[in-house]
Amino acid sequence: MEMFCNQCQEAAKGIGCTVFGVCGKSPELTALMDTFIYSLIGLSSLAQAANESGVETKEVDLFVTEGLFATITNANFSEEEFVARIQKSFELREQLKTVITNEAVLALDAVNFSAQTKTEMIAKALSISIHNSSDEDIVSLRELILFGVKGLAAYVSHAKKLGYEDAQIFKAMHKFMATLIDHTIDVSTYTTLALELGNVGVSAMALLDSANTSTFGHPEITSVNIGVGKNPGILITGHDLHDLVQLLEQTKDTGIDIYTHSEMLPAHYYPELKKYSHLVGNYGNAWHEQTKEFETFNGPIVFTTNCLVPPRKGCTYVERVFTTGNTGHPDFKVLPILEDGRKDFSAVI
Repeated sequence: MEMFCNQCQEAAKGIGCTVFGVCGKSPELTALMDTFIYSLIGLSSLAQAANESGVETKEVDLFVTEGLFATITNANFSEEEFVARIQKSFELREQLKTVITNEAVLALDAVNFSAQTKTEMIAKALSISIHNSSDEDIVSLRELILFGVKGLAAYVSHAKKLGYEDAQIFKAMHKFMATLIDHTIDVSTYTTLALELGNVGVSAMALLDSANTSTFGHPEITSVNIGVGKNPGILITGHDLHDLVQLLEQTKDTGIDIYTHSEMLPAHYYPELKKYSHLVGNYGNAWHEQTKEFETFNGPIVFTTNCLVPPRKGCTYVERVFTTGNTGHPDFKVLPILEDGRKDFSAVI
């Protein structure tokens, strides 16, 4: 077996990908993600201990959130990105170690393991799987919790970018992550934790709903243009409305039209976004059609979040694609983030 990944509905034979990801994920990338998640579990274990001692962990809260978001299906295919994130996790864990005294947490392999090179990071994945249990129910519940926390992270990330956050959700996230390597937890307790995670997920959804509606207004039934115009156009996809509004602001009065694709379609029903006259319509259909549709769109394309499908060999649009946030692919350009956190879309424009 080259790899194992069963986190999404694309999984081979409805079971799991064992040779190469149906999504396009390689065994090497899968291993790097597994090691990265293990490092995040270690960080969360430290953060939980720090929080219990009254120490704030805001930088780690955000790092774990964005890190989990980057590991969801069809989000990030950049091996170098995950190498860099693993290295950063090591820096953060060493900082946290100086402020906690919980000896049991400080002794965990997840907060002490070393992997300096990409090869070592890939090799580490062989010994750290959350599948390391003879009880299939425990393995399944750990997976359920991990996948649930990833979804939670996505909601929290979007809300945070709009200025909305809840410290209790971050604390809960660390708690759930820390349980994934706790071999004293039984099926009954994991089941209770999974149900508790569901409740926290509802709170995160409410937080994001408040962030979106307070910022952009309440959604309205809207007719969306699905044709194309004669002006230069930029295609933007993904779920990040904060990125979209920045692009709309930076292209205002330039004569450039903005088109949404797939996941970004809902942008058209928000009153504050509808005010931008150059948000002219939606181009294309479902995310999995992008390798065909990007070929026929003649302008630049921006990924703000999943779903990213790796480009086929010989495709014509590679040089026109930009990624930002937690998305990435070695063939695509990365948009810079300014010191104040804003995105710079000048290269696209």
